[in-house]
Amino acid sequence: MKIPDAIFNKKPYKIGIALSGGGIKGLCHAGVLKALEEQGIKPDIISGVSSGSVVGALYADGYSPDEIAILFEDISFRKMTKIQIPDGGFFRIDAFQRFLSKYLHAKTFESLQIPLRVVATDLDRGRSVTFSSGKLIEPIIASCSIPVLFSPKVINGTHYVDGGVLKNFPVTTIRDECEKVIGVNASPLVAEEYRPSILNVAVRSYNFMFKANILHDKERCDLLIEPIDMGNYETFDIEKGREIFELGYRSTRQLIDGKKFGKLI
Repeated sequence: MKIPDAIFNKKPYKIGIALSGGGIKGLCHAGVLKALEEQGIKPDIISGVSSGSVVGALYADGYSPDEIAILFEDISFRKMTKIQIPDGGFFRIDAFQRFLSKYLHAKTFESLQIPLRVVATDLDRGRSVTFSSGKLIEPIIASCSIPVLFSPKVINGTHYVDGGVLKNFPVTTIRDECEKVIGVNASPLVAEEYRPSILNVAVRSYNFMFKANILHDKERCDLLIEPIDMGNYETFDIEKGREIFELGYRSTRQLIDGKKFGKLI
């Protein structure tokens, strides 16, 4: 009797979701998760970069999408950062680390309710690194540390910066482990108007560089959710977080209503 190949090819997770970076635009991830939940779709594993790792960690920790949106309603760039004499970056994000320490119940990857992969960039060796075990908050801070703006995060003697430098859309991080992967790209490249401040010029430049490293990952999604109107928002438009959340929700609902999910589940 021949044993079906499918038995040997079975993957450990049915549905994975990959959440891109994008600053406050990452709140659209929470809106997407809400729309998916309404269809009975919950990921068995999550991978995230930068803001995607923050939303992914909170969701994996048991927060509902609406609760995640509420958490970010009363924060600002100034509250979460502190300017410093440049020492690897213009700003420190210790306050943001304290924010995560306060609200994340899980302090290790192993304590999360859903497995999580967090992608950061090893600045010393020039490589993408995926964290999936051990302490949780430090890798998330590393994944969010935009070069020049924020100081690198040192973990076990190694300097780490934003995972988006080399992999801003972590689909391939979980592709081989999942039967289906939903990818949510919060940073579609749109050459929108912008305010020419130092912060916006730096972030805009990084966004252009990130375009090249997401193309392969976009092709590896079974379902790609990429709200094009996200291009109307800037990375640090924190006061527009609720709008961004609703945009992620509406965009996903439109896919559902248009029956573009196919045989996802």
